[in-house]
Amino acid sequence: MSVFRCCVGALATAALLSGCATVRQSDLDAWVGVPVQALDTHPLFLTMPLYRTQTANGVEIRNYFNSKDVEQCFASAGHGDRRHVSHSAFVTCSETRLACSNLFYIENGKVTRYAPTGNCYTDSSVRPQAGY
Repeated sequence: MSVFRCCVGALATAALLSGCATVRQSDLDAWVGVPVQALDTHPLFLTMPLYRTQTANGVEIRNYFNSKDVEQCFASAGHGDRRHVSHSAFVTCSETRLACSNLFYIENGKVTRYAPTGNCYTDSSVRPQAGY
């Protein structure tokens, strides 16, 4: 496999990954007005590291940070037979961190805004659980 093919393959994979990531407005809107207890007990957000801050006017901002390291390696066997690899063989790898900051803005005990930032996607798994 040539270096050109490796690069084209890596770019195509990155394009496919980013093309699948969509944030649906309906998922964001589902959190507006929901009590903060729904975040405290949400099964998905409980699995993520939580970072909290507060603005000068008292708005709490919670960041449920979701990330994954992705590594891709491509190899070229150069010239040789199946049992031996020649001196021209090489492997090239790239590593990328896909990360999403799930930012929740909270006032008076209720979510006022959900703003995922970064390489994010939403689906029904991020919505508040039944009963909230």
